[in-house]
Amino acid sequence: MPPEEKKEQQPEQAPPAAPEPNGAPTTDDLATIKAELQEEKKTIAAANAMILEKDTAIADLQKKLSDSIKGREAATTELTQVKEDHTHAVAKYLGAVRHANPAIPAEAIEGATIDEIETSLFKSLTIAESVRKSIEAQAKEARVPAGAPIRAGTSVEGLSPREKIAAGIQQKGGTS
Repeated sequence: MPPEEKKEQQPEQAPPAAPEPNGAPTTDDLATIKAELQEEKKTIAAANAMILEKDTAIADLQKKLSDSIKGREAATTELTQVKEDHTHAVAKYLGAVRHANPAIPAEAIEGATIDEIETSLFKSLTIAESVRKSIEAQAKEARVPAGAPIRAGTSVEGLSPREKIAAGIQQKGGTS
């Protein structure tokens, strides 16, 4: 196609505003640029405000985190002390229970907690009671009356008078 036909096919555009005589932008251009500048300033101010809010929130969160870490460390220290105190108290309780029950061997009463010690003591007392009853039952079966046997006199039936006299002297501690 010839160049003239191409020009005819293109839609006609409004002629651009005539530039100022020295190549400077027109007043319309300046108004547009000023409006864009104002929008950019507002956007930058809003972004700066958001950054300031976020910086404040970050600082608050960092302080809370620091406080939480300090609190956790204090709680950990306290928990360690409580565990040590608990272990010491359980050991003292175990000693007291062993001392209060001398009839039970100390090795029979054991445990790392108060409940374990109580359970161990209960089992030991049950066993001791069972052994005591068994020993008492055996003792009753083999019971011997206290004191000397009942003295029975020597039977004098069927003895001659002379033998009766000799037996009487012998009972009194004499000689025959």
